[in-house]
Amino acid sequence: QVQLVESGGGLVQPGGSLRLSCAASGFTFSTYAMSWYRQAPGKERELVASITSVGDSTNYVDSVKGRFTISRDNAKNTAYLQMNSLKPEDTAVYYCSARRQRNEYWGQGTQVSVSS
Repeated sequence: QVQLVESGGGLVQPGGSLRLSCAASGFTFSTYAMSWYRQAPGKERELVASITSVGDSTNYVDSVKGRFTISRDNAKNTAYLQMNSLKPEDTAVYYCSARRQRNEYWGQGTQVSVSS
């Protein structure tokens, strides 16, 4: 059974940090590219960051460059999103996704709220 389970979300003040984790099971994690998406209320889901299966290349949406870092530990079947200097506009439900060719899996999401 394929599972992606996100954790680490919560309420944080502007300028604060959070680290999201995405624990994977039920598939060969090390062969899948991993991505983090987010969806704010009333907005479309947005790709935030992605990383290749071996972790040798990453990409970010412009709005998070320099503040967020995506990483993975293939030995632990886990992907991460380190989020620093958080802004109110980062408030959203964050989802992790695994993709390889035509296979794509999604987690259930974790809420991140940035507010004073």
